[in-house]
Amino acid sequence: MNLRFHLLLLLIILSAFAPALAQYQYPFQDPELPAEERISNALSLMTLDEKVNCLGTNPTVERLGIKGTGHVEGLHGLALGGPGNWGRGNPVPTTTFPQAIGLAESWDPAVLKRVAEIESMEARYVFQNEKYGRGGLVVRAPNADIGRDPRWGRTEESFGEDAWFNGKMTVAFIQGLQGDDTTYWRTASLMKHFLANSNENSRDSSSSDFDQRLFREYYSLPFYMGIKEGGSRAFMAAYNAYNGIPMTVHPLLKEIAVKEWGQNGIICTDGGAYQMLVNSHKYYPNLYKAAEGTIEAGINQFLDNYKEGVYGALANGYLAEEDLDSVLRGVFRVMIKLGMWDPAERVPYSRIGNEDAAEPWNTREHREEVRDVTRKTAVLLKNKNKTLPLDTSKIKSVAFIGSAAAEVFLDWYSGTPPYTVSPLQGIKNRLGDKVTVHYAMTNTADSAVQAAKAADVVIFVTGNHPYCNDPGWKKCETPGFGREAVDRETIYLEEEKLIKKVYAANPNTVVVLLSSFPFAINWSQENVPAILHMTHNSQELGNALADVLFGDYNPGGKLVQTWPASMEQLPDLMDYNIRNGRTYMYFKGKPLYPFGYGLSYTAFSLSNMKTSAARLDKNGEIMVSVEVKNTGSREGDEVVQLYVQHLNSKVSRPEKELKGFERVSLQPGEVKTVNIPLKAADLAYWNEEEQKFVVEADKVRLLAGNSSASTKLQKVIVVK
Repeated sequence: MNLRFHLLLLLIILSAFAPALAQYQYPFQDPELPAEERISNALSLMTLDEKVNCLGTNPTVERLGIKGTGHVEGLHGLALGGPGNWGRGNPVPTTTFPQAIGLAESWDPAVLKRVAEIESMEARYVFQNEKYGRGGLVVRAPNADIGRDPRWGRTEESFGEDAWFNGKMTVAFIQGLQGDDTTYWRTASLMKHFLANSNENSRDSSSSDFDQRLFREYYSLPFYMGIKEGGSRAFMAAYNAYNGIPMTVHPLLKEIAVKEWGQNGIICTDGGAYQMLVNSHKYYPNLYKAAEGTIEAGINQFLDNYKEGVYGALANGYLAEEDLDSVLRGVFRVMIKLGMWDPAERVPYSRIGNEDAAEPWNTREHREEVRDVTRKTAVLLKNKNKTLPLDTSKIKSVAFIGSAAAEVFLDWYSGTPPYTVSPLQGIKNRLGDKVTVHYAMTNTADSAVQAAKAADVVIFVTGNHPYCNDPGWKKCETPGFGREAVDRETIYLEEEKLIKKVYAANPNTVVVLLSSFPFAINWSQENVPAILHMTHNSQELGNALADVLFGDYNPGGKLVQTWPASMEQLPDLMDYNIRNGRTYMYFKGKPLYPFGYGLSYTAFSLSNMKTSAARLDKNGEIMVSVEVKNTGSREGDEVVQLYVQHLNSKVSRPEKELKGFERVSLQPGEVKTVNIPLKAADLAYWNEEEQKFVVEADKVRLLAGNSSASTKLQKVIVVK
């Protein structure tokens, strides 16, 4: 009787699961199984050749029905076109935002998250729409490297010089890319470039050298936050070495990122970095040993010609098939999170591009989002005698001058926008027929000067060209310009010579600096009445610029780098020890503009700084509140910034460190209380003897203000 009962029960269970068992040919296809079981099954079915092939950027095994997805670029919008030819000769238009450094100047993580959401949605659309069926869902963004020196040729890709701030922006961008679903990602965020990659010249063979505290507290912090807080499970190893060991094979990949931080997904090489281990770093005698070194270090995707080396390493016994199995698990974990192995009806993002009729980059919503984001990135550097905003009722003619005036300059990691509005066109859109606009290029100084003399006001649009106006690699003839593979030779602006002549012809001159990095524009700061900074690449650049210049929008952005006044204020580019005078934390001398600086058309006062407690437990958190009042006559945004100073620390600390911020909008006369959390964990230092972060007993001065150089509100707390 008992036996019959059990047999009957077994039949009932088997019949219940029969449809599911019949549905899947292999266990790895069953989404109800644990991910690790699915991966083990898939690996057991794959041939060696299939495994080697999956070490590239498309881990697809057609024989078994294993679907993979490749990589796309996306620092400020999905890149499937643009100057870098990311569309491979067949570009797809995509929504294009300001450069990453500009996005950071919004000082608003919500802005970065929204940009990344739009980008990831468009990546899904292009990948899944039958018309396109291109691209990929692994997005090489954000760039979590730190802009420690304004001469770095890729400064435009970073979020600035502060590690903690970079981490917050990195986390926001990752969350936007990956989405809020608890099971699946919309796209996978692959951070670049781990680690300490902020020089371009000789990057394929140079070593970034610094101590363990700087590794933990500064250079690795944005990556750590991106993994632990943002949830990224993918990053790219940097070209350079760290303390003599190339990052592509550095033990830190496994020992810290994987074992300590929990990064269990994709770790890929940078383009060509595998072969550079032999040809540039001279770290291995041949590509077979280099293949052994990379895979043993944890690399599981190659952006390089790697197959010959991997097969050679296998043939010579340097690698075994089990070594490939071990690293490929990380790749397949990411594919499962993207829903590549699962039925489409289970994946909430699978409908994007299939049900949506409108191409997202052509929607009004995305156009308006770009315009709004671009306005939020504008930084007002100078505004003597309230020169800005310009009053159209008092202007009959405008001279529009400059090398950057008539088009939107795209950068190397840009896509192809569906349209662009140049600064000149944006001004014309705004002014219509009410004001005469005289446009003068800067080919000859005479035409610019004549246009300036004939106008009521001059708008001089200048700056760098993001890839030096030269599609050739490693080419940049203008010393003050930089790009990938080329560092800047100087931080001075060549067109400032022409600004002087134009100003002499018409002192009512406004300089619009469209730049990817800081410039030492000392003469302009001293003489020109108004200076506005924005970055390149936004498809709505011209309209957003006009909104700011004519007062339809009040600029509220802030700088995310210290702008030096001279080259003499900068340490050697290859000195990675930031304590030797680099960033606002250790800068020596007076900068042209400090970190966190930016003006407004209105005025704000900060007062009544309070803390929720006078003591902070080593595992705790307190709330710091500051009252902000708009004391001017216009609506505007202010960024409240919270810095800390350690008063009794046993180890050397920075002069001050950013540990909180919030951008807030206020009407004229309005008062708001801004609450900024301060975690004790953010006050820790890396104890090299104990090999861990330590929150020490200390007195900490809290400083609140609107830039790193303007922190008038102060309060001391005790850390237990």
